[in-house]
Amino acid sequence: MVPRLIRLAYLFLLHSIRWQDVGGSAFRAEDGQRYIHAFWHARLLMLLRATSGWHGYMLISEHRDGGFISDTLNLCGVDTMRGSTTRGGARAMLSLLRAAKHEGRHIGITPDGPKGPREVVQKGTIQLAMKSGLPIMPICWATSRCWRANSWDRFYIPQPFSRGVFVYGKPIHVAPDEEMDEALARVQQGMDAAQERADGFFSNQPEAEERA
Repeated sequence: MVPRLIRLAYLFLLHSIRWQDVGGSAFRAEDGQRYIHAFWHARLLMLLRATSGWHGYMLISEHRDGGFISDTLNLCGVDTMRGSTTRGGARAMLSLLRAAKHEGRHIGITPDGPKGPREVVQKGTIQLAMKSGLPIMPICWATSRCWRANSWDRFYIPQPFSRGVFVYGKPIHVAPDEEMDEALARVQQGMDAAQERADGFFSNQPEAEERA
C-alpha cells in the first residue's frame, strides 16, 4: 500500500503544481547523449517528472525506506537497481556499468544518499562517472511553497497548488585519470549551482517554508 500511496501523492502534486523547466530536459537531447542524472536525496519525491520517458536505471539503497521508493518507481515505469555506498555498492556499480555500456541506459543517482552528509557529493558518484564515461547532469527542483521534514536530509515536500521549477545544470565530464578531490569539487559546484538556481527561482515571492 505504501508505494501506491506515494504514487498517488506524486501524481496529485505533479498535476496541482504549475511546473516549468530551466535548461531543458537532458535525456531528450537530439544527440542521443546519455547521462548520470544526479538529484539530492531530499528532492527524490518529484524526480519522476524529470525521468518521465527516459531509458535508464535509478540507483536506490537497500534500506527499508529504499524498498518503498524502488517499488514506487517501478509502479511508475522506472527501472531500479538496489545498492549504495554502504550496502551492495560494488554489485550495484558493476550492474550500472553494464547497463550503461551494453544497454544504452541513463543512470539516476543521489550523490549524498542514503545517509549523507546532506547535500555533499560522495566518491561513488565520481567513480561511476569515471568508469562509465557518462557526464553527470545536476538536476534540482523547487517550489514556491514547501514543507521540510525533520529528517537527516530535511526531505523536501512541495505544497499543492504552488509553482514549481526543474533546473538542469550543465553536464560535467569526469576523466578516468582525474584527481578525485578535483572531480568532487567540480561536481559539488555543479550540484550547488543547480540547487541555488532552483531555490532562488521564486525568491521574489514571500517565503512559505514550513516544517512537516
